[in-house]
Amino acid sequence: MAEQQDMEKTIAEPTHDEDNRLNSDFVSAVVDAVADGDVEGARALVAPLHPADIADLFELAPGDRRKAIASALHGMIDGDVLAEMNDWVRDELMEALGPQEVADIATMLDTDDAVAIIEDMDADDQREVLRALAPDDRAAIEEALGYPEESAGRLMQRDLIAVPEHLSVGDVLDYLRRNEDLTTDFWEIYVVDPSHRPIGTCKLSWILRTPRSVAIADVMAREQTLIPVDMDQEEVALRFQKYALISAAVIDAAGRLVGMITVDDIVHIIQEEAGEDILRLSGAGEGDINEPIRYTVRTRLTWLLINLPTAMLAATVVGLFDERIAKYAVLAQLMGIVSGMGGNAGTQTLAVVVRALATNQLTSSNSVRMIMRELRIAAANGVALGLVVGAGCYLWSGVPGLAIVFALALFINNIVAGLAGVLVPITLDKMNVDPAVSSSVFVTTCTDSLGFLSFLGLAAMWGLGS
Repeated sequence: MAEQQDMEKTIAEPTHDEDNRLNSDFVSAVVDAVADGDVEGARALVAPLHPADIADLFELAPGDRRKAIASALHGMIDGDVLAEMNDWVRDELMEALGPQEVADIATMLDTDDAVAIIEDMDADDQREVLRALAPDDRAAIEEALGYPEESAGRLMQRDLIAVPEHLSVGDVLDYLRRNEDLTTDFWEIYVVDPSHRPIGTCKLSWILRTPRSVAIADVMAREQTLIPVDMDQEEVALRFQKYALISAAVIDAAGRLVGMITVDDIVHIIQEEAGEDILRLSGAGEGDINEPIRYTVRTRLTWLLINLPTAMLAATVVGLFDERIAKYAVLAQLMGIVSGMGGNAGTQTLAVVVRALATNQLTSSNSVRMIMRELRIAAANGVALGLVVGAGCYLWSGVPGLAIVFALALFINNIVAGLAGVLVPITLDKMNVDPAVSSSVFVTTCTDSLGFLSFLGLAAMWGLGS
C-alpha cells in the first residue's frame, strides 16, 4: 500500500524541470521501479510521456540499466521513440531486439527514419531486417541505402502527394479524400508532368481556399526549390534556411520526382552539423557522451598525436634561443603570453571563418574582402593589446626595451593569427578538405612557432640577455 502511494505521488509530481528536461527524481523513479521488478509501475510512470521524452529517458538512464528498461517497456518503444533517440543509445537497444521486431518498427516509420535506424546496423543484421520487411518497404529502404551517406537521398521520405497538372482543385480534393493509403503528413502537393518531373507546387491553404472548378495549374507556383538526390545534407539545410522552406521536392538525375524533405528533418540536420563543426575544430570527434569510451579515446588520441609535431616545432624554435633565455629568464615568463594570446586570437578568427564557409556567407566572390577585414581587426587588436602589455611590462620590469619587444611581438603574432585564421580554412576549403577538421592544427602551429620566433627574435635583435 505504501509503495502504491509512493508511485501515485511520483506520477503526480512534475516530470520536467524548468528547462523542459526530465528531472533526476523522475528518471530515478523509473530506474528503481524496473530494478525492483515493478514493471507495471514503470510503465505507468512512462505512459504519459511524449516519444521524445521516452527517448531522453533512455539517454539519461545509466548505461547498464537501459536494456532492462527496454524489456520492461516492451511495446511502448515504437518507431517514434527510436527516431528521436541518440544514435549510440539506439544502436545499443537495437542489439537487444530481433530482426522481426526491428522490421515491425521500421514499417511504422517514414522511409528516412527507417533508414536512420537500419543504416548503422551490422551488415548481417541489416540483411536479416530487410528480409523481414514487406517487399515495398524493403525496396524503398534498399534504394535509400544505395545513396551516399548524409545525402538528400538518405534524408528524404518517399510518401508524398503528386498530381498531374490537368486536374482541377475539386479533382485533387476528391483524390485526397478517396485514397486512404495516402500519407497524412504533408504541407504541399507537387504537380508533375507525364514523365513525373515536378513542374510546380501547391500549398494546402491555396487548395482549401480556391473554388473547385479552378485548374490546379492555375493555382500552383511554378517556381520551386528542387533538391538533387545526391546533394549533401548540409547544403540541403542551407537551401531550407535561405529560402524559408517547409518542404522541398527531391529529384533524381533525370529530373523525376523521387521524394521530399520536410523541415522537421532539417532542424535535426542543422543542430547536428553545427555541433559537428564545433567538435571537429577541437579534434574531439563526435563528442557524444553516449559514445563508447574506446572510440572517444581513439579519436582524441589521434588528434593529440597529430598536434605533437607542431608542439615539437614550437619547442625547436625556443631551443634556438636557449642561451639567451638562460641569461635573461624573464623571456621564458613572457613568451608563453605571446603565443597564448596569438592562439586565442587565431581561434576567434578561425571560428568565424569556418562558420562563414559552412553557411555559404564566405565564397570566392568576397574572400579577399574577408581577408582584409580580419587583417584590420587583427591589427586593431594587436595595437590595443600591445599598448596594454607594453605599459604593464614596463611598470613591472622597469626595462623599456623589454616592454617594446613584448608589445611588438604581441602585435606581430596577432597579425599572424588573423591571417592564419582566415587563410588556412579558405585554402583547405578550396582543396576540398573540410576546414573544420584540419584548420586548428595549422593555425596553432603558426601562432605558437611564429609567436616564439617574433618575441625571442626581437629580443635578440634588441640585445636583451646578451
